[in-house]
Amino acid sequence: MKRMEHGYRRLRRPDVVVVGAGGSGAALAARLSEDPCRTVLVLEAGPAPRRPSAFAPELLDARLVPGAQSGHPAVRPYAVHLTPTRPYTVVRGHGLGGSTTVNGGYFVRARRQDFDRWSAAGGPAWSYDRVLPLLRALETDLDHGGDAVLHGDRGPVPVRRTGLRHPAAVAFRAAADRLGFPEEPDKNAQDAPGFGPVPCNSVDGVRVNAGISYLLGASGRPNLLVEGDSTALRVVVERGRATGVVVERNGRRGIVRGGEIVLCAGAIRSPHLLHLSGIGPRRDLVALGLPVVRDAPAVGARFGDHPQVVLEWLPRRPVPEPSGSWLGGALHLSSSDEDHPGDLEILQSLVPMAGLTSGRVSVPEAPLAFLVSVQTPRLSGRMRTRSADPAMPPSLDYGYLAAAEDRRRMREAVRVTAELAGTTDFGEVSGGLLDPVAEVLNDDRLLDEWVLGHLGTSHHTCGTVPMGPADDPRAAVDPYGRVHGVDGLRVADTSILPTAPLRGPAATAVLIGELVAEAVRRGLS
Repeated sequence: MKRMEHGYRRLRRPDVVVVGAGGSGAALAARLSEDPCRTVLVLEAGPAPRRPSAFAPELLDARLVPGAQSGHPAVRPYAVHLTPTRPYTVVRGHGLGGSTTVNGGYFVRARRQDFDRWSAAGGPAWSYDRVLPLLRALETDLDHGGDAVLHGDRGPVPVRRTGLRHPAAVAFRAAADRLGFPEEPDKNAQDAPGFGPVPCNSVDGVRVNAGISYLLGASGRPNLLVEGDSTALRVVVERGRATGVVVERNGRRGIVRGGEIVLCAGAIRSPHLLHLSGIGPRRDLVALGLPVVRDAPAVGARFGDHPQVVLEWLPRRPVPEPSGSWLGGALHLSSSDEDHPGDLEILQSLVPMAGLTSGRVSVPEAPLAFLVSVQTPRLSGRMRTRSADPAMPPSLDYGYLAAAEDRRRMREAVRVTAELAGTTDFGEVSGGLLDPVAEVLNDDRLLDEWVLGHLGTSHHTCGTVPMGPADDPRAAVDPYGRVHGVDGLRVADTSILPTAPLRGPAATAVLIGELVAEAVRRGLS
């Protein structure tokens, strides 16, 4: 196979090839290219606009969630099973910014307890105190500004919390207070879980994805090149070292060579690429006819995500369109076992689900919704590569709600949501929940059946290429994303988290890019 030239000629053989321009890849590439002596090439499978105005309008509108729109060109769909009897379609961003371009704009930091778990596997580099300077460096907090403790004011990602002035948000806040939940005004601090506004990477109604905040801001650097419409098919490994990537572009295949290869393609695509490159469970690779480069049983063996259901309620009277974000407030509370404080999330949508799925902010007389998730760190999923053909997507079985404790947690979250909706405070704006009805809510078996029939996912997949010690068969990479047993190859995205965080992982994905970039700059490899 020939070396691929055309679009990549400017850099010849870059020092670093980054596969994927999402939250992690954008941050990693931008930070690495701050060194003018290091050349960085970013390969993005989707389009890579050169200026913010070149993005489709709905990708910039923070009141919409393009990932919720079936068939949107900015997403890549995957057919999965959430349970053995619940088929579903999950999506990932396809283009500059990755999923930060199509998600809800939720930009909430992981909790200290998450970092305690991760540092147990990845060492002190993953402790909360060690990552806090990176969390501050990646943001410009437009609400709290910079301080010496928690927040930054010079980073690429603008962070602003949702306003709570919409009538539905006012009622949600009052209902949460009525039921005794504490206020949590800054969900990017480490205060007790409660009700509060949602930190978002959007400003004045405009979503600022990671591609805009990191890569377009660095686009003038001669040592950085971002190439769109460039699909990585596998990593080339020669004599135990990654030396390049097989790439398809405009119907042609070729090899892009680089000094180091970093996969930032996301928690589904990165492990799939490793399998296609001969890095994965030996038995599975042999069965597919793939040459075994490295027997890595942890790759794709398990993953975690957050099961979700939607509870809709009908406004008592017409409510105004949201002005800045589709999100209202969020309530975090603990399940009854209290093993993971704040592991249940009730997220308020100020746009009807019918609007989110059709790309409309307003849908007259449509119900509004709460998105109810169990975010307890669990590894219930398994990924399996089905073919040596890169065009064949992997099989993904989420294994949701198989355990009795998971079903109990979901029942608790649904019942609290119903209790909130039933308060007199929320009754100021609501005529009540549409579903589930009282008979179902009051019966564990019926409620479990209702949940299984309405089950969705938060799209928070993590843990498919987990970090940990080289002698641990449950680990595939070291704390800085270096693949065990293969030189010159790293993974830097939410694949490497041993478990999913207690909050959505968008901010953590960016943090991973920052952390791995710092490790490369400091020679921690």
